[in-house]
Amino acid sequence: MKLNDFIKINYKKKKKLGRGIGSTKGKTSGRGHKGQKSRSGVAIKSFEGGQMPLYRRLPKRGFNSLKKKYGLAILNLSKIQNFIDKKKINNSNLINLAHLIKLDAINKKYKKLKVLGSGTLKDKVNLEVDFISKSAKTKIEKLGGKIKLNSTNIN
Repeated sequence: MKLNDFIKINYKKKKKLGRGIGSTKGKTSGRGHKGQKSRSGVAIKSFEGGQMPLYRRLPKRGFNSLKKKYGLAILNLSKIQNFIDKKKINNSNLINLAHLIKLDAINKKYKKLKVLGSGTLKDKVNLEVDFISKSAKTKIEKLGGKIKLNSTNIN
């Protein structure tokens, strides 16, 4: 391929603005007279010609609480039983948040642990939790397990 083999493509030339009245884009350069939009460096963001802008037409969504300073790990009894069946947790040991984080059973971002009563539990377990539901408490105590609630919480 040589330079003389290239095909020349004629592109439409862009009209140069502000080059005198005879150029058809002189004087005000197609911007009209006066006003904010005739000036340089001005863009009116999200202005839709008086129509209600899209960001104001859409409903507000979501809420981030300022009081939420910790994550709450939720664990069902069925999940605890699943960990015991897979031999990830030894049911004779005390099961608490630090132990579960060390075994990668739950994420390390959580600061508190809550046990819920969904599912069944076959083995006796000893738990140290921050919160526990009534159904989970009765199911664990029926099997002879022990629950230690952390003293900072009353629940």
